[in-house]
Amino acid sequence: MSAAAGARKRGKPASGARAGAGPGKRRRKADSARDRGKSKGGGKMNEEISSDSEGESPAPRRTEEEEQEELEETAQEKKLRLAKLYLEQLRQQEDEKAEAREFEEDQVAGRLKEDLLEQRGRLQKSVAKEVQAPAPGDMRVLRGHQLSVTCLVITPDDSAVFSAAKDCSIIKWSVESGRKLHVIPRAKKGAEGQLPGHSSHVLCMAISSDGKYLASGDRSKLILIWEASSCRHLHTFTGHRDAVSGLAFRRGTHQLYSTSHDHSVKVWDVAENSYVETLFGHQDAVAALDALSRECCVTAGGRDGTVRVWKIPEESQLVFYGHQGSIDSIQLINEEHMVSAADDGSLALWGLAKKRPLALRREAHGLRGEPGLEQPFWVSAVAALLNTDLVASGSHSGCVRLWRCGEGFRQLDPLCDIPLVGFVNSLKFSSAGDFLVAGVGQEHRLGRWWRIREARNSVCIIPLRRAPRPPAAGS
Repeated sequence: MSAAAGARKRGKPASGARAGAGPGKRRRKADSARDRGKSKGGGKMNEEISSDSEGESPAPRRTEEEEQEELEETAQEKKLRLAKLYLEQLRQQEDEKAEAREFEEDQVAGRLKEDLLEQRGRLQKSVAKEVQAPAPGDMRVLRGHQLSVTCLVITPDDSAVFSAAKDCSIIKWSVESGRKLHVIPRAKKGAEGQLPGHSSHVLCMAISSDGKYLASGDRSKLILIWEASSCRHLHTFTGHRDAVSGLAFRRGTHQLYSTSHDHSVKVWDVAENSYVETLFGHQDAVAALDALSRECCVTAGGRDGTVRVWKIPEESQLVFYGHQGSIDSIQLINEEHMVSAADDGSLALWGLAKKRPLALRREAHGLRGEPGLEQPFWVSAVAALLNTDLVASGSHSGCVRLWRCGEGFRQLDPLCDIPLVGFVNSLKFSSAGDFLVAGVGQEHRLGRWWRIREARNSVCIIPLRRAPRPPAAGS
């Protein structure tokens, strides 16, 4: 009894504990079942949400490590992008340097090519298309001579102009101010103790390429040598038997070529004040002469209708035919080409390789006279801008006309007219080509066939405007 009671007594708490454990387990199971139900319910909700997003799979949650990794990859990409940008800048800089080097090489090559063409006498710079006619108010008229201006020269630095006239005087003008810098007056024949000068019409002048010497020739058969800077007389050459009509210095030297109405060409050494030699060939009075750096000169033969190239060392000559009238003016364009003008109104372009003109322009300044009796205006002066395609011609037609030489000097096209009243007896371009100087008179330099009373005996400085160049492509 006591044992059973004791066992029951001991078993009560044990059975109570089991009894108490059963409901606890059931509660935990129920809780877990509810949790599973909630999770299932949540899964259904997730499925409904995912179905609203058109069946896309749910985005997995990213860990902090993944987000940090992504941030690190973005920084790397930024570094890569900056590196690519830096390399692109370096490449552009190298391309620009390469273009600059190429441009410099092209410039050097262009200069070398120009030097080579100039040495061969084939250089033809294209400048005529840029030249524009000046406004009438831009022209300057310098008055100082009493009679018609016959000839003029420009100093190599383009700072001064020397002009001579039928009044036997020579005037040195300042290009900038237009003022007289020096006057060499007429010398009276037979007078003693007077300053040296010309006593007859001065027909031609030349200045050395270094600007040291000025030479002038007159109808009295004399060639006077002057110091160009001070107009001091240095020497007088005699030897021609008629009027001295043409003078030219060989470029880079003090060798002087002269021609005369006595049909001859003479060579002088101005530095030594000595005579060198005489060449013959023309059949009539020679009207004009020109020379460049080669040891040769070209002459206009007047009424014998020829242009001649004199090779001094060989003592030989080349004869060219083409004009129908008296050839009164000639000018070298480069060492291989020249332009001439005649009283039949024609202009001609010549090459030393051909005996006939490369281009011939008849009635270059139009016609004058009554209908049915028209005659061409005499072309009394011609000038060429050295090594370019720009040519100017003068007459008594009331204008100076600018011309453009075509490719290879095979064409001569008019550019523009510059109004100028009177006989244009001399024309010269400045070395830089920024102005043209005209010697104007009431009469022709070689005679008195006409007289234009309204003309002024003067020197006209004509500025040459340049059209702005279009910008280079890509600039």
